[in-house]
Amino acid sequence: MKNKKLVITIFSVLTVGCAFFFYRKSNNKQIESKYTEYTVAKGKIDLNILSTGVVQPQNKLEIKPPIAGRVEKIIVKEGEFVHKNQIIAWMSSIERAALLDAARSKGALSVKEWEDLYPATPIIAPINGTIIKRNVESGQTFNTADSIFTMSDRLIVKAQVDETDIAKVKLKQKVSITLDAYADQPLEATVDKIAFDATTINNVTTYIVDVLPRAVPEFMRSGMTANVTFQLLSKENVLVVPSSAVFLKEGKNYVNYLVDKKQNEKEVVVGLSDGRQIEINNGLNENEKILVPEFHLESKKGGANPFSPIGGGRRMR
Repeated sequence: MKNKKLVITIFSVLTVGCAFFFYRKSNNKQIESKYTEYTVAKGKIDLNILSTGVVQPQNKLEIKPPIAGRVEKIIVKEGEFVHKNQIIAWMSSIERAALLDAARSKGALSVKEWEDLYPATPIIAPINGTIIKRNVESGQTFNTADSIFTMSDRLIVKAQVDETDIAKVKLKQKVSITLDAYADQPLEATVDKIAFDATTINNVTTYIVDVLPRAVPEFMRSGMTANVTFQLLSKENVLVVPSSAVFLKEGKNYVNYLVDKKQNEKEVVVGLSDGRQIEINNGLNENEKILVPEFHLESKKGGANPFSPIGGGRRMR
C-alpha cells in the first residue's frame, strides 16, 4: 500500500514538473518577426495636432423688424453678401397693409396713389456680411419679436482641442481645414481665438479654438463638419525611416540591417517623429538599406518589447 502511494506521489511530481517546464518554455518563446528591406531616403516630416470642428458664423446677427407688418418685397437671397446700410427688403406696417388691401378693390390707380402717399418701410442690413437664413417670404406677416433674416460677418470653424494639446496651439498659427463634404479641397487658415473656458463631456476636457479661413469659398456652409490640422513643426530634406524600424534597447535606439544574410543592429540618433515615420539625425546614410518588421509580438513575460516602434502620439501624425 505504501509503495502504491509512493508511486502515485512520484508520478504527480513528475507531471507537475513537466507541465511547469513546458509552460516556461512556451512563455519565453517569441514568434520571429518578418522583415522587408527599406532604402533610407530623404523626405518631409510634419508634426501636427488633429482635431474636428464645425463651420459656424463668427458673429451671427438676427434682424428683427422695427414695427409689426407685412413683407412686400425681398431683394436679397440666402448666401448673398450685402453691405452695411444696404436695403434687403421692403415692408408695410399693419395700417399701410390694410390701406393697400382696401385700395386694391378699387383698382390699380387707387393702389398707386396710396403707395405714393404712404411709402413702404425699408429693412436695412446693419453690418457687412452674408445672408445665411431668410425666415419670411413676400406677403408674409410678422411682429417685432420675429427674426426675418439672419446674417453673419464671415464663416469660421470652431475646433475642439484636447486639454493635453492646447498648450501647443498659438494665435496666428497655421492651420489646414478639410470639409467632409469637400475632402479634396483643403483650405488654408489661421488660429484666431483660443477659449479661456473649457468644456467637459464624458470626463474629456476640450477647449474651443476659432479657426479663420484665409478665404471663405462659396461652397462653405454653416453647420458643415471639418477636420482641422494644426501645424506644429515641419522639416524637409531630412533622412526618414518608418517608425517601426527603430526599436529601443538598453536606453538607446537601434535599427536592424543585413550583412552576408545575417541580421545586425546599428545604433541611431533619432529626431522628430510623427508616429508613422521618424527622423534620423545620425547613424544612417542615404540609400542605405535597413530592415522593417512586417509584424511583431510582445513578450508574454510583460514589459517593453525591444522591437516596438518609438515615437508618435494619439493625436499626432
